[in-house]
Amino acid sequence: MLRQVADGVLVHQSGFLRTNTTVLEGPAGVLLVDPGLTGQELACLADDLSASDRTVMAGFSTHPDWDHLLWHARLGEAPRYGTARCAAAVTEQLSDPDLKARVTEHLAETEIAGQVPLDRYGQIAALPIGTTRVPWDGPAARIIEHRAHAVGHAALLVEERRVLVAGDMLSDVLVPMLDLESPDPVEDHLTALALLEEVATDVDVLIPGHGSVGGAGQARERIERDRAYVLALRDGREPDDPRIGPSAPPGWEWVTDLHTWQAESVAKRNPGGGTGT
Repeated sequence: MLRQVADGVLVHQSGFLRTNTTVLEGPAGVLLVDPGLTGQELACLADDLSASDRTVMAGFSTHPDWDHLLWHARLGEAPRYGTARCAAAVTEQLSDPDLKARVTEHLAETEIAGQVPLDRYGQIAALPIGTTRVPWDGPAARIIEHRAHAVGHAALLVEERRVLVAGDMLSDVLVPMLDLESPDPVEDHLTALALLEEVATDVDVLIPGHGSVGGAGQARERIERDRAYVLALRDGREPDDPRIGPSAPPGWEWVTDLHTWQAESVAKRNPGGGTGT
């Protein structure tokens, strides 16, 4: 079910990993950001849009992870966009003939096994490098591209609505997930947080890829929390973070295991700890 979080901005949350789809209303239709996840949920989203006579004008994928590259036939044939680097990463994925089989295998032991439609997976168009706004007839959605979490990752700042759609950043249930394939994942993440901090004072509503929608002040608070976590990893310290350990939310205990693996990976890159990566 769609829930309004700001004027002309709605969110549809999946039951799996509390994954958020953002709907941004324009004069002739809507922009869909990261629609997902199961076929039933996508059909429900299509039903909600149809019931209120909202036409899908465009889609946008914040980054090239499987759960941000989905679509459904009932959402129509609107153009779907991503940054040039995101689209290039998706093109590389799709060159693997076993890609969809591997995604299916990845989901086989989850509660959504066999429920995720992959027939329109990753059909996104690359925006030219340097594009600063999503091309659609609606409120300006400013693209803030960075290298944290995944290549070609972008947040969208809807200045007119004072909304930040953060992609897989600034979650209240997931710790920062570094892109460990990057030459310098720690610095990438710190740089991205600095970029988001530059616009945080202009944000009243924060929509993360996974977790709770944040209100006024939450963008800055989550940036500070994520920065503290990343700095602790960099320096070889155990983070004081409510998302891991005994304070982890019920059902999210596995995030502690994710943190342990990530901390070990960073430590191998920087055995002495300290400010280097």
